[in-house]
Amino acid sequence: MPLALVILALSSFAIGTTEFVIMGLLPEVASDLAVTIPQAGWLVTGYALAVAIGAPIMAVSTAHLKRRTALIALMAFFVAGNLLCALSPDYWVLMIARIVTALCHGAFFGIGSVVAANLVAPDRKARAVALMFTGLTLANVLGVPLGTAIGQAYGWRSTFAVVTVIGVLTFIGLIAILPKDRNEEQGNIFREIAALRNGHLWLALSTTVFFAASMFALFTYIAPLLRDVTGLSPEGVTWTLFLIGLGLTVGNLIGGKLADWKLGPALAGTFALIAITSIAFSFTSRSFIGAEITLFIWAMASFAAVPALQVGVVRFGRDAPNLVSTINIGAFNTGNALGAWAGGMVIDAGLDMTDVPLAAALMAVIGLGATLLTYRSAGQQTAPTPAA
Repeated sequence: MPLALVILALSSFAIGTTEFVIMGLLPEVASDLAVTIPQAGWLVTGYALAVAIGAPIMAVSTAHLKRRTALIALMAFFVAGNLLCALSPDYWVLMIARIVTALCHGAFFGIGSVVAANLVAPDRKARAVALMFTGLTLANVLGVPLGTAIGQAYGWRSTFAVVTVIGVLTFIGLIAILPKDRNEEQGNIFREIAALRNGHLWLALSTTVFFAASMFALFTYIAPLLRDVTGLSPEGVTWTLFLIGLGLTVGNLIGGKLADWKLGPALAGTFALIAITSIAFSFTSRSFIGAEITLFIWAMASFAAVPALQVGVVRFGRDAPNLVSTINIGAFNTGNALGAWAGGMVIDAGLDMTDVPLAAALMAVIGLGATLLTYRSAGQQTAPTPAA
């Protein structure tokens, strides 16, 4: 495995931690800033919308740069945003800080996944993308539980201070280790925008939206759900987040192999499993053992879809890999915002917390339909994964 892939994975670990750790700290943030849980949930939604809106803007802004230079500049932006999170005195400053941090998110993952794919042989590209995104899943295995524990012990601001330090280390690593591609073709924003006319590309992007919506309708409110329904202590929530992160990591690695095998069937199968496990969790959430088993399987199914989703949009937008990969991250975070909103609406409507997983299941069923439409209409079920 190229050392540069390790640095890209570490970068995705830092970005993933800052995105997801807020979910484990939602009760602490709400209490400290004197807001409700759904209002604190808007910190998740605000971040996601900033990624969705900022991703294409940042992609266009960095189109004239070499990919290595763009990644280094985006990581510097990430460090500045997290430092502002750590220093935030109130809710609205934290919201602004989260938005600043989110602006680099989509472009970094989009450009970084193209760089990762180009570091390996053509038949291992989905697995290379999966390895980069392993940092994102490890953020859930280690970053979120440890960040939650640090925030519970020393205050939620301390968590973002630690993430800032990790960001500085990855910034140095990108400068020192990421290879320079002197033969890289200069970006052409007009050619990349023209590639967006492919209708199948937009269908593929819709599958990403509903995948993320199904995941975050449940994941955003997992901490209060585990506390109020399952009856776990704060420490129990931390260990459950660790278990979820482990499931995400296993699923991501399996998903990379499945995507290199058959893209359409792999995505359809994962959507079906996400829907089934979300429905199951609505019933098993009242039992500690049942909740833990269901959440592990749900997490595996969720991130098994990620490599296939990222490689799929590059297939349909192969003339603009940087832009479409970045827009796909924006689509992911559009779904993130949609899911967080849907889960919050369930709570605000006065329904039972156990109804939140049912909203997640509905999003997964819609995503399954979009997947079947995308790959059947394109006739791509058995086509080999192309070079990114």
